[in-house]
Amino acid sequence: MSLAPLYLKAAVGAVGPRSSTLPDTELVRGATTVDRAHLAEYARVCGFRNSDALPPTYPHLLAFGLQVELMAGRDFPLPLPGLVHVGNSITVHRRIDAAEQLRVAVHAERFTGHPRGAQVDLVAAVDVEGERVWDGRSTYLARGAHAPAAGEARTAPAEIADGPVSAVWRVAGDTGRRYAAVSGDVNPIHLHPLTARAFGFPRAIAHGMWTAARALAALQGRLSEALTYDVAFGRPLLLPSTVRLRTRRTGDGWGVDVHGTKGTHLTATVLPTS
Repeated sequence: MSLAPLYLKAAVGAVGPRSSTLPDTELVRGATTVDRAHLAEYARVCGFRNSDALPPTYPHLLAFGLQVELMAGRDFPLPLPGLVHVGNSITVHRRIDAAEQLRVAVHAERFTGHPRGAQVDLVAAVDVEGERVWDGRSTYLARGAHAPAAGEARTAPAEIADGPVSAVWRVAGDTGRRYAAVSGDVNPIHLHPLTARAFGFPRAIAHGMWTAARALAALQGRLSEALTYDVAFGRPLLLPSTVRLRTRRTGDGWGVDVHGTKGTHLTATVLPTS
């Protein structure tokens, strides 16, 4: 499920004039089924238990290819190379079984200015026989770009002020390649130090959605099947690294952050939904 051809298309088309508005397009993949071997590998890479129930972050993979296809087009106003994933929000409405057939749809909205450039949301929805079972919103930033409308920076969940460390992760240097193999996200900033340096990073960096999935996996067994997971990404997580996870109970939900020696990589909240 590599998306390398789409990334190549986006790289070739990154130079030259672009549209100033978002495409009025919804991309849909109907009758989508989950490959159980792929699901098991995703669980292994991200730290989830192997189960027939989809981890809350797994449907993002089903939608991500459609996101990339939409962003790779010349009618998309921001070039895909260099886009930074700054936030993600997921709502799981009920348990999703791997045996169910899924309809996955993606569109773009909220193309606005940002203090550091321009941002856009890629919105995904997953249905089963007309029932909405999962929603996702991925916010991407293009540094130095311009948008036709003003906007505000995304409000990030707060860090845990002084909570104890829940776990220490020693994140291996090949984490980006391992997650790329299971997600199809072969953005070169994640794959090798040399390709990462071409985009201004000293080493390869972990995928934000790997960090988000790994943090959520640490709360397995303590979460509602219906939940909202709101994530803001901070400093890039350079590979390899040692980072610390903190979790704190907040009412009927959780606060989460992941931080290293030079700052915070992720802050998040997890709340049950009715």
